[in-house]
Amino acid sequence: MDFLRRLFFENVGLKLFSIVLAFTLWLIVHRDPVAEVAIEVPIEFHNIPPNVEISTDAVYRSTVRLRGPERVIHQLSSADVHAEIDLTGLRPGERTFDVTAQQIHHPHELSVVQIVPSEFHVTFDTELTRQVPVKPRIIGNFASGYEIAQVVVNPTTVPISGPQKHVEAVDAAITDPIDVSGLMQQGSFVRHAYVSDPLVQVANPNPVRITVIMKQTQGDGSAH
Repeated sequence: MDFLRRLFFENVGLKLFSIVLAFTLWLIVHRDPVAEVAIEVPIEFHNIPPNVEISTDAVYRSTVRLRGPERVIHQLSSADVHAEIDLTGLRPGERTFDVTAQQIHHPHELSVVQIVPSEFHVTFDTELTRQVPVKPRIIGNFASGYEIAQVVVNPTTVPISGPQKHVEAVDAAITDPIDVSGLMQQGSFVRHAYVSDPLVQVANPNPVRITVIMKQTQGDGSAH
């Protein structure tokens, strides 16, 4: 009896306040209007095997429609939602992936209503690194009576890496433009080399030194 008396009659005010607060919170939650929002989210590829690369330059994104309490929808940001695709055990080749609600990470108060697109076709290739020659890009008008006698490139080659088929299609790395307008003897220039294919990168970020040596000749010349 003493236990029951203490349970029901001690700290009655505090207990009543707790009951009223809990009931108020319950009303707020259950009276919160339901809202819906569409958010564009990136598709994240996780656990990519070593020496395997995506062989397409597409940016994979889906529009995810979420439904839930209006208060949560109003606080939602794009950083709160993302999709994950696990690539464990993947081999080079073409693969089609389905994006399901279970792969969408979002606040637990919300539910996934729709995913568009919900399917992606992705090509994977073996990663390849190889050396390619550096091709200087020389521009400008030569000084009257001068022409290029020699172009010295150091280093003469740079390593490039990326999906195998893309790397194999690259003949050379091009330098940023070198303007030799008015040059009559020789000049040294430091430029970066690049590859136009966005899936192939120059593995060595160090710049290239190009020395252009001019000589006298008959008539005017120009570089293209």
